[in-house]
Amino acid sequence: MTTGLIERVLTAVDLDGVLEIEAESFNNPTTREWYERELERPEVCFIYVLRTPAVRVAAFCAFWRVADQAHINNLAVRPELRGQGLGSQMLEAIVVEAQRLGAESLTLEVRQSNIAAQRLYLRGGFREVGVRKNYYTQPVEDALVLAKSVKF
Repeated sequence: MTTGLIERVLTAVDLDGVLEIEAESFNNPTTREWYERELERPEVCFIYVLRTPAVRVAAFCAFWRVADQAHINNLAVRPELRGQGLGSQMLEAIVVEAQRLGAESLTLEVRQSNIAAQRLYLRGGFREVGVRKNYYTQPVEDALVLAKSVKF
């Protein structure tokens, strides 16, 4: 199992690494412009990267905190590093951070066909609470809505 250091992204310096993972991981990757706008809202948007000795950005997670809720927008690991526990390490750190920020619950959407991601979240204590029909594009697909209580 590989481990890494998790740090918050506060400037655009790590966006190239985040965007590389986005392009390798998602059919409809989030844009640099979106991330740059989100960095201008540090009280709402939280972006974290996981660094290993060999890779500056091995994984990342972006989430919003609004009132007593946190919502994971994106979480991904470089494809060549998957299966080494980095996704679980990132998810655990995000749960702790959401708690620290005062969130009582953590939510996310995941493609119905993304079984690997569903396993990660279910192992992390999330449960299915709904379905968003035709939520994703390229291709059109339903999203499962997952949630976890993170209340202390």
